[in-house]
Amino acid sequence: MRNTARWAAALGLTAAAVCGPLTGAAVAAPGAAPSSLYAPSALVLTTGHGSDAATVTPERAVTLTCAPTASGTHPAAVQACAELRGVGGDFDALKPSGDVWCTKLYDPVVVTVQGVWQGKRVSYERTFGNACAKDAATGSVFAF
Repeated sequence: MRNTARWAAALGLTAAAVCGPLTGAAVAAPGAAPSSLYAPSALVLTTGHGSDAATVTPERAVTLTCAPTASGTHPAAVQACAELRGVGGDFDALKPSGDVWCTKLYDPVVVTVQGVWQGKRVSYERTFGNACAKDAATGSVFAF
């Protein structure tokens, strides 16, 4: 039951991050300039220990908005948005750090992303062998 409540809270954060920037959007009158020239980019990122997002309770969650400017509760929003723009929002294409050596201790960490990237729905999940492997592979995007 506790897992259900935590996932409900995570989904609530997702809805707030995705729908929040859209609530002020209105249809422009014919001939009027659009209110924004940017497609929405609002994400909820979570991390938790375990091997599968379906059974893991998120331990940390942040919001990240990248358009028109970087903002949210992410501690390094500007850098995370820059890294995501550099790979076109493809989380699998994030560049791993080449100078990090991690132990092979198996303590799985799951990361998830829900939201919108440049107007397109995003849903992402990946399991790393440990927190060091996660940090080395994802840069500042999941550094929270």
